[in-house]
Amino acid sequence: MESIKILDVKGMSCPMPIVRTKKEMDTLHSGEILEVHATDRGSLADMPAWANVAGHTIVDQKEEANVIKFFIKKA
Repeated sequence: MESIKILDVKGMSCPMPIVRTKKEMDTLHSGEILEVHATDRGSLADMPAWANVAGHTIVDQKEEANVIKFFIKKA
């Protein structure tokens, strides 16, 4: 998965991962992918819910060494 940017929100808790992700997504062009690295377990539910409401698509999601990685394609 090739992302245009990587956003590190590790160590942040709700609502900051979503706030920072939204701000970063606003800088991307339609079709570009943002890779988000989070450690907040709430992100597992929050990030897909936010992406759905915002019209973006999570094209991949994985967890490595307690870091949740979301690959979000801008609408």
